[in-house]
Amino acid sequence: MNITLICVGKIKEKYLKDGINEYLKRLSKYCSLKIIEVEDEKAPEKLSLLDECMIKKKEAERIKKYIKKGTYVVVLDILGEMQSSEEFSNFIEKLALNGKSDIIFIIGGSIGLAPDILNNADYKLSFSKMTFPHQLMRMILLEQIYRGFKIIKGEPYHK
Repeated sequence: MNITLICVGKIKEKYLKDGINEYLKRLSKYCSLKIIEVEDEKAPEKLSLLDECMIKKKEAERIKKYIKKGTYVVVLDILGEMQSSEEFSNFIEKLALNGKSDIIFIIGGSIGLAPDILNNADYKLSFSKMTFPHQLMRMILLEQIYRGFKIIKGEPYHK
């Protein structure tokens, strides 16, 4: 299985980089995984609706460059469907069984994703109704992908 994370923005904090690298190392025995970082637009604290739309549009254009035809696209969206770890594991396994071996997960920037990215996704996934920093979500997503593969393989993993 080939998994790609397309993420808006770079990781700056060392502790997040270390955690992400740890999960990349662990995941290497289960799948091919790569992370693509697209540049985020600078967003001032107070944005007009028009400015917000323009920022999302620019980031969306950068994201679209990496979405290949035939890939299964999952966006992280607070309004998406929530799953337990077991359900997420089943989701990944069913994709593989249905011949969807190329999966893209998209994590937006600090103001979210443009409507066309959200509307063209194959699936919208939510981790919570809470808002998390998009940099932290990268590590959380990797951990859940790792946990999912451990569940699929029937291997032990702490609860």
